[in-house]
Amino acid sequence: MQAKTRKDYAIGIDIGGTNTVFGMVDHRGDIRYRGAISTRKHDTIEPYIEELHEALLPAIEHVGGIQNVRGIGVGAPNGNYYNGTIEYAPNLRFQGIIPLANLMEKKFGLPTALTNDANAAAVGEMMYGVAVGMKDFIMITLGTGVGSGIVANGQLIYGHDGFAGELGHTITIPGGRFHPGTGAHGSLEAYASATGVTRTAHEFLDKDPSKESLLRAYPREDIDSRIVYDCAMKGDAISGDIFRYTGEILGMALANFVMFSSPEAIVLFGGLTKAGDLLLKPTKASMEKNLLPIFQNKVKLVFSELKEADAAILGASALVWELKKD
Repeated sequence: MQAKTRKDYAIGIDIGGTNTVFGMVDHRGDIRYRGAISTRKHDTIEPYIEELHEALLPAIEHVGGIQNVRGIGVGAPNGNYYNGTIEYAPNLRFQGIIPLANLMEKKFGLPTALTNDANAAAVGEMMYGVAVGMKDFIMITLGTGVGSGIVANGQLIYGHDGFAGELGHTITIPGGRFHPGTGAHGSLEAYASATGVTRTAHEFLDKDPSKESLLRAYPREDIDSRIVYDCAMKGDAISGDIFRYTGEILGMALANFVMFSSPEAIVLFGGLTKAGDLLLKPTKASMEKNLLPIFQNKVKLVFSELKEADAAILGASALVWELKKD
């Protein structure tokens, strides 16, 4: 039997505000080992990296040792691909500019690539998911917030400073909802995120307090996008209207994005996509309505094929295969 080629595996790490998940991934996108640690346990980066190193040692041994690992890819909020730094991430306890890639390379002895979490998702989709073979597409992540990664001519768009692609913070409704995290009014994230759906639910219930709705059976503070979905699937009119409204605003924004980069597809990913056609149909209709004729009926609007639980790890690990070979 032929000996296994060295450096067959990549470590993928996704740093979230609450937890850090990681996995050992092969070239086919199979996760051979996975684990997690708390992100919030440490106030400074050094003890966090120590704990991460200890947690990853069994994963490295599982694939036969460090000689079989190509490198480390990290997805993180406010991750700068050019500098390998996390810069002023509002939802992390590590404050300021953190030279994460450099610190990881010193600790693990492995080349490390870093980008923000939405860009990592786009790279993962291009290598392992529905965007395989596509050279022009936009990845939109619909979760607690709205993230994005823009791929043009087969390359992720980073911009001159590494922070391009913040489509969730573009202004979709001038003078609209206040976004407490950024201070902006009317950004896409204030409407098309899971948090935005919750705010829309409150507004719709308050707008017509006499109108019956299954949502009124829940304490106001318990209503979230999942409950809205459950009620919409039971035929609740207000819940259906909430998703239509969300889709209309998302589609309007997507039309602007299409006219910017003329992608082959827009890939939607994240918890909000579980709403399926409740969200997809009004989004697609609104997008087409707001496009110039030259762009209409050309862009596919599809859901990601990556499992949500695996996507963060896969996206981060995909960065490794683009590292220069030693």
